[in-house]
Amino acid sequence: MFADRAKIYIRSGKGGDGHVSFRREKYVPDGGPDGGDGGHGGSVYFEIDEGLNTLTDYRFNKHYHAEDGEDGGKKNCRGKDGEDIILKVPEGTVIKDAESGKVLLDMSGDNRKVEFLKGGRGGLGNQHYATSTMQAPKYAKPGQPARELNVLLELKTIADVGLVGFPNVGKSTLLSVVSNAKPKIANYHFTTLQPNLGVVDMDGVGGFVIADIPGLVEGASEGVGLGLDFLRHIERTRVLVHVVDAASTEGRDPIDDIIKINEELKKYGADVANKPQIIAANKLDVCENPDEIVKKLKDRFEPEGYEVFPISGYTKKGVKELLLHILEVLNKYPRKTYVFEPEMIPEFAGLYSEPFEVYFDEKAKEYVIEGPRIEKMLGYTNLDSEKGFAFFQTFLKDNGILDQLEALGIQDGDTVRMYGFSFDYYK
Repeated sequence: MFADRAKIYIRSGKGGDGHVSFRREKYVPDGGPDGGDGGHGGSVYFEIDEGLNTLTDYRFNKHYHAEDGEDGGKKNCRGKDGEDIILKVPEGTVIKDAESGKVLLDMSGDNRKVEFLKGGRGGLGNQHYATSTMQAPKYAKPGQPARELNVLLELKTIADVGLVGFPNVGKSTLLSVVSNAKPKIANYHFTTLQPNLGVVDMDGVGGFVIADIPGLVEGASEGVGLGLDFLRHIERTRVLVHVVDAASTEGRDPIDDIIKINEELKKYGADVANKPQIIAANKLDVCENPDEIVKKLKDRFEPEGYEVFPISGYTKKGVKELLLHILEVLNKYPRKTYVFEPEMIPEFAGLYSEPFEVYFDEKAKEYVIEGPRIEKMLGYTNLDSEKGFAFFQTFLKDNGILDQLEALGIQDGDTVRMYGFSFDYYK
């Protein structure tokens, strides 16, 4: 079964604890501290595997964790570092926070291998805490905790051209005759339940990757049927080819089909409706009045900038002309890597289920924001850096904290306190 979505649990390794011990040698009665450091916990990496094109493996095994670091030992022995875990995914896999749905990482473009969740640092042994006044420290630092997260993996197919159209209009047949792809083809709706990729190679002219996007239905942009699953694969394509049943073998109106599909594309957003579009009027080999149908399509859509190509996927008539035009359009829109920008850093993910409260402290005349969600966020964030402060601002907005402050009547210049951190509020 093709899998383009999966939900998994991942965890980095905990850092090993530092050790407390003292030298005990025959001729050294007052030996100093010799507790070793703990090893670092293993990290969780995502890496692109060119040989993968589905997320099937993650449908069955849903838990992944790196190895914990080993505790430090006596005689300054440092604990062993935990082993990293590397999760192999197809190119185009987007990793999202399962709770908020926000993008954490897009495995596309230059993102070939990325450290996603860093393992906890090992704690320092007591040897590090000896001073002139404290020569026998009985304290060692514990290792940093592991980081854990539930994430959604979504595969957004990377192709130059996407074939779109209602079920059973001949997209799979067209793909099979223009490329090396061998999709399953049968005469019933939703034969294609997965995007099929094929490579079109035209001697002396060039080539491109084409994807047969499964048949859409009305309401696809609202999740009807498998609509959202299908629409997701259109986002990275450069050109869309509407394949319509010009012969109306199932009683469908090809003009109405194009209008309805474009409505779904507009509702879905992500700028997919603004991509260059070409119309392939298919099944003309069984059409009674092919010239009349093609003229109607041209009269309706060519004023909007759509080129109409009469073809037959079965006899291959007109297919070469269609492919040459697709190449021409692709050359006008050079390939650029479309990478989804992170909407949240992984350290922030998972915080949204933690509680917090916002209130006004009458005695101090300050607005207070506190709770586990806030405490953890401050622990993860370097507010002195530009990137860290930007994420901090986004965090306040996304969690509705700014709205709650406004509801409490906060004014410009009022003080906001979060544990040991305070700032003046300005809208």
